[in-house]
Amino acid sequence: MKLGKNIVPALLAALFVTSSCDFVRAVAGRPTSARLEAMKQEKERRAQAEHQARLDSMRRVRQQMADSMAARQAFLLDSLVHSSGAVMASSRLGGIQNSAPGAKYCIVIGAFRSMDNAGRKLKTVIDAGYDASIVCFNNGLNAVTLCPSNDISEIADNLKSLRTAGVCPKEGWVLISDE
Repeated sequence: MKLGKNIVPALLAALFVTSSCDFVRAVAGRPTSARLEAMKQEKERRAQAEHQARLDSMRRVRQQMADSMAARQAFLLDSLVHSSGAVMASSRLGGIQNSAPGAKYCIVIGAFRSMDNAGRKLKTVIDAGYDASIVCFNNGLNAVTLCPSNDISEIADNLKSLRTAGVCPKEGWVLISDE
C-alpha cells in the first residue's frame, strides 16, 4: 500500500511535466516559450534598427538638401552682387523703422531721404500695375520696394524682368530683411 501512495504523486508529477507546453515543444523539436520570446525580442530589435536606419537616412537627405539650398542661395546672392547690382541687408541701413517687407528678400527700385519723393515713386509704380510698398529705415532712407519673396531665385528672375521692363533702374538693389 505504501507503494501505491507514492505512485500517485509520482504519476501526477510525471503527467504535469510531460503535459507542459515547453516539454511537448521540446519533444517535438519545436522552440520553447523562452526561445520564442528571445526570437520575438530579436525581431523587434531588428525592426527598430531598420526604422532607425530609415530615419537616419531621411535626416541625411534633409541635411544634404538644406546644404544644397544654402549653397544655391549663396551662389545666387553672389551672382546678383557681381552681375546686376548691390545686395544689402536691412541692418546695414540702421534697421527697418516701420514694418518689414513681409519676406526675406525684396527689390528696391528707389531710396529717398524725402518721403514725398518716395510717395511719388510709389504712386508711379502702383499706377503701372505693380504691388509696391515703402520701407522706412532708421538711417532716414525711405525705399520703394517690389516683389517680396523668400526665394532668392525668384528675386533674381524678378529683378531681371523689372530691369527689362524699365521699372527697376540699374541702381536698383535687393534688400535682405535680416530682422
